[in-house]
Amino acid sequence: MTDLPWVISVDDHVVEPPHVWQNWLPERYRARGPRVEQDTCETVIVPGRPGATYVRGGTGPVVDWWVYEDLLRPIPQVMACAGFPPESLTLAPLPFAEMRPGCYEPSARLADMDLNRTERSLCFPTFPRFAGQVFLEAEDKDLAAACVRAFNDWMIEEWCGDSGGRLIPLCLVPLWDPTAAAAEVRRNAARGCRAIAFTELPSNLGLPSIHDAERFWDPLLAACDDTGTTICMHIGSGSQMPTTSSDAPQGVGTALTSLNAYMAMADWLLSGALARFPRLKIAFSESQVGWMPFLMERLDRVYTNSGAWSQLDPSLTDLPSSYVPGRVFGCFFDDMVGVDARHAIGIGQLVFETDYPHQDTTWPHTTELVAEIGKRVPADELEMLVRTNAITMLDLDPADLRPHAAETSGSAS
Repeated sequence: MTDLPWVISVDDHVVEPPHVWQNWLPERYRARGPRVEQDTCETVIVPGRPGATYVRGGTGPVVDWWVYEDLLRPIPQVMACAGFPPESLTLAPLPFAEMRPGCYEPSARLADMDLNRTERSLCFPTFPRFAGQVFLEAEDKDLAAACVRAFNDWMIEEWCGDSGGRLIPLCLVPLWDPTAAAAEVRRNAARGCRAIAFTELPSNLGLPSIHDAERFWDPLLAACDDTGTTICMHIGSGSQMPTTSSDAPQGVGTALTSLNAYMAMADWLLSGALARFPRLKIAFSESQVGWMPFLMERLDRVYTNSGAWSQLDPSLTDLPSSYVPGRVFGCFFDDMVGVDARHAIGIGQLVFETDYPHQDTTWPHTTELVAEIGKRVPADELEMLVRTNAITMLDLDPADLRPHAAETSGSAS
């Protein structure tokens, strides 16, 4: 096991500690910004219906509630379940006091990364949701914009700041204003951030799609293109998860989550956006990758056989699959079908994740999974899949941080 490479995870999650917006918002906003309050919580689960409903002040244990405008939200245990056995997973909320500290505290996270031989980690948000939809849906957009900036300041300066490059910043943008979003990309790129969270299906959020004839998203895309900032789209960032019927069990939806990424990749490769912005990079986070070869083949067929009837953007002048190399990344953890199809996708386009601290996480046994992948691929390809492709995707310093990881383990413990 010690001969296996340490991994770089491009999809983990941070549970924001209670002080984030109270410390990082300008003082005039703090009383109305996101904050944590304690109260009892009744968890209501209806058989045959996905998810749960949470009743503040109902019968049940005292938990931590995020409060923001008219939003009340506890943190479900499955969103912060690192260290819990699979049989104990539940949608019931979990207070901070019962979470593993690595969920929300950076030095504890580094120690947990050492346990898992995780060299570096990119973390999506929790309370704002995967693309910052909470702030998109807020009434007061001045306050919401300040909350986005405060989150980014905390992410870069506090969460990642003392990690020696091991925690990689992932920032939010104000989705409702592409010009302001572009400015935020440039502000954060100037201090080393090379990734933003974006929605896989903007129209699900009431926003223009990536096909918008008025080029709504062009200011944001241009800023990402200019600064080398990768657009990361997590499954569920379109706020609607696929399922087959209203009475399908939760497991059906969980099995189908890659469908959102499938649709999003079709949008991007047929929109012409990657043709108009030739350095732009996109990533489909927690999407798995085994479906990608067929979709690439199918899109090429649509491009060559549909003619004017397909109504494709005229800026699309080459096969859709030609825009994938070096620019379109699929993120996976236990997708052995995708590993076996790596050359059909483009081995340089596959990046690894551990999904800490969610229910799908491979932590703390990720090394066992890496060993299983290593039985299928040669050593140089294994290094690409679990480490060096992420360095390319996120424009990271290629220096090997593994000795630094060992030093951090000693100090964090």
